Amino acid sequence: MNSHVKITHNEPADLSRRSFLVGSAAAGLALGYSAVPGLLGSDQALAAASNFDPSVWYSIAPDGIVTVISGKADMGQHIASTMAQIVCEELGANWKDMRVQLASNDPKYNDPVLGAQVTGGSWSTMMNFDAMSRAGAAGRIALTEAAAAMMGVPAANLVVRNSKITDPKSKKSVTFAEVVKSGKATKTFTADDLKAIKLKTPDQYTMIGVSVPQLDIPSKTNGTAKYGIDVMLPGMVYGKVVTPPARYGATVKSVDDSEAKKVPGFIKAVTLDDKTATTTGWVVAVANTYAAATKAAQALKVTYDRGPNAKLSSQSIVDEAKRLQGLDDSGFFFVKNGDTAAALGTAAKVLEAEYTTSINIHAPMEPMTAVAEQKGDIWHVYTGNQFATRSGAIAAGAAGVDPKFVVMHQQWLGGGFGRRLEGDMLVPAVQASKAVGKPVKIIYTREHDMQMDFTRPLTYQKVKAGLDGNGKLVAMNHDVVAAWPTKRWGIPAFLSPSVDKKGALDAFTVNGADFFYTVPNHNVRAILNDMAQTATPSGQLRSVAPGWTFWAVESMVDELAHAAGKDPAQFRIEMLDGQGDNNGGAQRLRNTLIAAMGLAGYGTKALPKGEGMGVACVSSQERKTASWTACVAHVAVAPSGEVKVKKLTVATDVGTQVHPDNVRAQVEGASLWGVSLALYEKATLKDGALEQTNFDSYTPLRMSQAPEVEVHVIANGEHATGVGEPAVTVIAPALANAIFNASGARVRSLPITAEAVKAAMKA
Repeated sequence: MNSHVKITHNEPADLSRRSFLVGSAAAGLALGYSAVPGLLGSDQALAAASNFDPSVWYSIAPDGIVTVISGKADMGQHIASTMAQIVCEELGANWKDMRVQLASNDPKYNDPVLGAQVTGGSWSTMMNFDAMSRAGAAGRIALTEAAAAMMGVPAANLVVRNSKITDPKSKKSVTFAEVVKSGKATKTFTADDLKAIKLKTPDQYTMIGVSVPQLDIPSKTNGTAKYGIDVMLPGMVYGKVVTPPARYGATVKSVDDSEAKKVPGFIKAVTLDDKTATTTGWVVAVANTYAAATKAAQALKVTYDRGPNAKLSSQSIVDEAKRLQGLDDSGFFFVKNGDTAAALGTAAKVLEAEYTTSINIHAPMEPMTAVAEQKGDIWHVYTGNQFATRSGAIAAGAAGVDPKFVVMHQQWLGGGFGRRLEGDMLVPAVQASKAVGKPVKIIYTREHDMQMDFTRPLTYQKVKAGLDGNGKLVAMNHDVVAAWPTKRWGIPAFLSPSVDKKGALDAFTVNGADFFYTVPNHNVRAILNDMAQTATPSGQLRSVAPGWTFWAVESMVDELAHAAGKDPAQFRIEMLDGQGDNNGGAQRLRNTLIAAMGLAGYGTKALPKGEGMGVACVSSQERKTASWTACVAHVAVAPSGEVKVKKLTVATDVGTQVHPDNVRAQVEGASLWGVSLALYEKATLKDGALEQTNFDSYTPLRMSQAPEVEVHVIANGEHATGVGEPAVTVIAPALANAIFNASGARVRSLPITAEAVKAAMKA
């Protein structure tokens, strides 16, 4: 039986210490969880709506409008609407009555599973589906009982639909609005009451599985939706950051502002003293207008100590990774099953390969921006952010105050992809505001946004695997060397104990390497590259570790299949037998692979010379939070090595899909992002700095390069899973495997370039 590291995150809040309150007041009906000791505040019993407000999940106004508070950052993935749709299903509201509002960083809005306010990992729907469903159901029960009393009929006889409660027998009915106005909805739910609520079964859904209009679209199209870059405050001034010539580790030696003082509107040059160590060596030019701040920043003469990373390059990081991988005592074991050394020693065939991925930049369309203002003892920060819990603490650290004195005003996000899990933009906004005594708005240029990005780390992986005489995979050693983004955050609960109990590792750098194939002898070692950790402080980019671990795993599995003389798809199917801990997951993954093969016509037709199909299948994002995804890629490879992606056929098992059109859009977008990372995107470090500063040198997939993408969603009524990231991870290996089948060129580094393909064709 396989044993794997279990991701701890934060432990789910103890539902036995919670109660769920429904109360009515002049403002309307409010529903939510009360405080959890040590997490959300006090543990007092809340019995009235006026006391219930700190714990509100959603409210119903006297006019019947239902406003759902989304603790999840909405960056274009429509998660706020998804939360509202889940509530609406069990509540029985009319979709036209639903509204959404973005939450502040108040801990009462923390994720019920993670215990923090964070949006990432494709976790939002899967981790909140049950809680939001029960919130909706509790509201329906409370409204129904109040309506029964108003109409003088048994509550069991009533039907709730489209914001109306009706007695089919007497034909009497009342609306949600009428019940709220009556003030009769006062039912209290204990944790046990909530658990006892019988939720709808999938065959009873009327809203889940329906592509209703997204609630955020009207405001985003008419311009009323406010993004971080749109925030305007009375008396606000502007700050323009001046960043150092090294990505991290530089310090400011001196600032000459004599020329900046000649710029009309210039106020002050502020050298950041960032005790949170989020930034190093930054200066902010503050002025009355953005144009003046820009001009003043250009006029500043800043001298630097470039710091310890001034001479480092991408090659430095790769060389260090190889050195670390060669040490027997490096890193910690993420998976350690069987005896790989013995199995490899007796294997009929042994394959060994190195796989690398480059530094990658997030580059959301809205660059990083924030506004900070102090009112009395409270700091108000306006930004779009994916990790309000951590970012609020960073803002507090920058201000030198307790985090309870920081209020994060969440805005819509103009793209996130993991970039806005970081809070670096808050530091210059807060410290500049503190220095000048006015609200300050910071807007990064594209150049600042790229050069100071918390990138996807450069990774180096070495895989050694053995086949027995029957061509069966019997052993695999897999070493993953990278910066550890989650360790950098300093949140112990996000780290995992190694399976040999020798230390804590960052599972977010090795997830995916603990695959669902049955391999009797399997080791995975996570190795921290300290050089990369300091020189290129890395973050989480859409798909995180599975974006590189499955690149190695699914490429090696293909290489093994060819070495065994077997069809690569059938080779995978045979290993997805569901033994031990793989039971359940392996079968679902196998089904998606078979579905993708069938839709693509894999193996059923002869392809022209220079064309090929390749397969890959993944269990992203993590074993316990997987969406089962498979891809068949069809490519054409020219003699020059140029690759044209003709079609991607992607099948994904998401359990329960809340909004079919949105699921499909997310999978399509993730697939194209996967193509972009696989073929086009690359950043490089030189002399301690990222060389790429804009889209002329960092070149994501262009619209003209986008291939046809066919998506098949398997919605089988199982627990809802995530869709924002998994498809990213399956594309690169599927493309590499297709390129090999088309041309015989095996490429093991991302991005796959025409030069690399041509060189591999000659090898």
